Amino acid sequence: MVDLGQAALGAWSGGRFMHFGEALEEHRLVALLRPDQRLRTVITADVYGSGGADEIVGRSLAGLDRDAFRLVGIVGHDYYGGLRDGSKGFPRFTDPALRGPSGYLDYLRMATERSLERCGVDRFDVLLLHNPDRIGYSSEDVWSAMSTLRDEGLAGALGIAPGPANGFSLDVIACVERFGAVIDVAMLILNPFEPWPGSYVLPACVANGVQVIARVVDYGGIFHDDVPDEALLGRTDHRTYRPAGWVQAGRDRLEQLRPIAVRHGLTPLQLSAQWTLAQPGVTTVVPTLIQEGGERAKPVEQKREELASVPAEVVLSAGEVAEIARIGDNAGSMRLKGGSSAYTGDPLPDQWPLYDDLRASAARWHIEPERDLVLRGR
Repeated sequence: MVDLGQAALGAWSGGRFMHFGEALEEHRLVALLRPDQRLRTVITADVYGSGGADEIVGRSLAGLDRDAFRLVGIVGHDYYGGLRDGSKGFPRFTDPALRGPSGYLDYLRMATERSLERCGVDRFDVLLLHNPDRIGYSSEDVWSAMSTLRDEGLAGALGIAPGPANGFSLDVIACVERFGAVIDVAMLILNPFEPWPGSYVLPACVANGVQVIARVVDYGGIFHDDVPDEALLGRTDHRTYRPAGWVQAGRDRLEQLRPIAVRHGLTPLQLSAQWTLAQPGVTTVVPTLIQEGGERAKPVEQKREELASVPAEVVLSAGEVAEIARIGDNAGSMRLKGGSSAYTGDPLPDQWPLYDDLRASAARWHIEPERDLVLRGR
């Protein structure tokens, strides 16, 4: 197991490369992402800002002893040779229009080495495959190439980071079952208001020795307790993709949880982190640290301090964990990406039919896709 600590910093924070809230000035973002004894792990992705996030992380790490921090890198979107497709972003490196299997290793080595160079280090502690398509989840050639990068010393451990949308549950399960000897880490969306569908993946991760990093632990900023009304979010804010009414619904549920947080002297963010760390296989949480606008906004530095102060041990009782899950239950609340019984067309970069191998994985883990992984009528 890779010791990443109970909480980590993500380079998508601060509004500069991913549009959540206001964009921080560079000096504030550098300070926000600088690891210390309480927050030792930083996670970056090469595609954020087309290398810009890596460069900011490099400035944040400047002058630190390499053994004083943990660095997680993420590669997989080809912004070097691929063309951006609007809000869909850059193509995956496995796009057949860009290269075939014989070119996977060369691409991954190049992308990893360039990301390391921008970060100013010679190795990642963990290297994750970013938002894979169907090929990325199922190709022997992809995971053989990732293994080679680890053998060459470019990464200490390997893993997978599905997304950016929610779903991909059966794809992650099938991937860790097939390539569990290679995969050490999975980064999943998981928080008290989004236990579904990520919780379906956890038993397979535990059984295959895959530790879980949970992202979106802030639930779009709701658990920071200062998210603005939806009408006040910027036009390009990524949270505008959430369904109408999500802010008020989140606030209402948060009020139901607040007594539990007060009972333990936790902020809402710390309560979310505690619940998430109580889930099987989850070792690390990494919320988005968002600088909101408006009078009630907290400084993002205060949110960082809350994250740094998350207790390492879970203080919630089993009954409280279950009560939080009951209040936050979101099963069937959205259409999921990845392999789906609701999708029957040609494979797309983020959606494909429910292939036989995915159905077999579902059966092994007692998941019924047509019942458990679909949008329900509301």
